Amino acid sequence: MKQYNVAVVGASGAVGEEILRIFEEIDFPLAKLVPMASSRSAGNTVEFRGNELVIKELTETVFDEEEIEIALFSAGGSVSAKFAPFAAAAGAVVIDNTSHYRMDEEVPLVVPEVNPEDIREWKKKGIIANPNCSTIQMVQALKPLDDAFDLLRVDVSTYQATSGAGKAAMEELVQQMQDFFAFRLDESEHNKFPHQIALNLIPQIDVFTDNGYTKEEIKMVNETKKIMHKAVELSATCVRVPVLRGHSEAITMTFDGALSAAEAREVLSKAPNIVIQDEPQEGVYPMPAACIDRNETFVGRIRSDLYRDNMLHMWVVADNLRVGAATNAVRIAQKWVEMGGADV
Repeated sequence: MKQYNVAVVGASGAVGEEILRIFEEIDFPLAKLVPMASSRSAGNTVEFRGNELVIKELTETVFDEEEIEIALFSAGGSVSAKFAPFAAAAGAVVIDNTSHYRMDEEVPLVVPEVNPEDIREWKKKGIIANPNCSTIQMVQALKPLDDAFDLLRVDVSTYQATSGAGKAAMEELVQQMQDFFAFRLDESEHNKFPHQIALNLIPQIDVFTDNGYTKEEIKMVNETKKIMHKAVELSATCVRVPVLRGHSEAITMTFDGALSAAEAREVLSKAPNIVIQDEPQEGVYPMPAACIDRNETFVGRIRSDLYRDNMLHMWVVADNLRVGAATNAVRIAQKWVEMGGADV
């Protein structure tokens, strides 16, 4: 089997670190792995399969110099905007974790369990976009139900971990909790969030738009339609919670006809990378603390609406650094290779 030269751009960041860990865990046809980052991190090392790899400086020419064939970007939208075209011009397929290319009509937005066929559109710009973390786990659970019962509308409330805002955001939560136990929380700073996150909930992720929704909420609306190739009505309320890792979502779905919770549970039990945890009487349901370092999406609290026989409710949890970012990016790379690589 052909082996590939792979670059991880943003290798020293939270998602980049997870990508490296996943490549260590899976059987991927890897010829060499090249960690890349800005000049601030260049020269530092990362550990990979027992070796210390030197981080290369991200430049306009490094993809040619290293003969990169697959480039996974997780270093921020401005970095992807500037350097992803150079990677693509060097012949690499770019898998971009930022929001920069997601709604570009010439860039496929892919969740392999949902729309793998869209990978075939990668050559238009040489780029495949990775969706928003909250969108990925949701559409993984929505797609099999839509196929079976024809989904019309989704109402979702998210409970998103601080890691969704990066390493510094996680450190801010930890520092505030330490300040709380030292009786100085009122002195604690908040730089990554608009308010104190420790012992609090913040019903704002990203900035507000003119229609009253935040950009994060609008992302979920637009990305879901693009991924599922369907104009599903969707309303989202995205909330930041004092959790380090693991996004949770309370999802209400409206279908074209009647269905039971048992029927939905049966469909979801056969869906790829979905794990059912739905024995609430025994205290078995998905929780962020139980999903860390897992590559599956967990679904529970599946129940019918009390009033309408075409409505269903469920609770969906996944590790946002893995399923919501790194795992999905690596799965895109795996599917691209499986479909023929550069010949797709």
